[in-house]
Amino acid sequence: MKKIEHIGIAVKDLEISNDLFAKLFGEPHYKVESVESEGVNTSFFQVGPNKIELLEASNPDSPIAKFLEKRGEGIHHIAYDVADIHAEMKRLEAEGFTLLNTEPKKGADNKLVCFLHPKTTNGVLIELCQEIG
Repeated sequence: MKKIEHIGIAVKDLEISNDLFAKLFGEPHYKVESVESEGVNTSFFQVGPNKIELLEASNPDSPIAKFLEKRGEGIHHIAYDVADIHAEMKRLEAEGFTLLNTEPKKGADNKLVCFLHPKTTNGVLIELCQEIG
């Protein structure tokens, strides 16, 4: 793993949260994107060298909708930048971590992504990210 790529925060209303975080960070979000396969709308903020991703459910059956229903708004995941997502998935699985998907998926912000089950990471949802292209 090279670095923390971003921290994902689940929110009920993306528009309201974009305003709130723009005030907090002193700058507006730089990107809004929908990921239909995950049932989520996202926006990204750049805060110095770090990124924050806000996640809003776009349908009631999405993982984010279920997270919000169970836990409410707050930190959803920590994403790590990796050079080779396939190799990292293989390595982590061999180390005993449970992957939530067997192949990387197309995620937001031009990334291939894979999640690790929080039951194997002390309750923290971990996302692996590799830049596409």
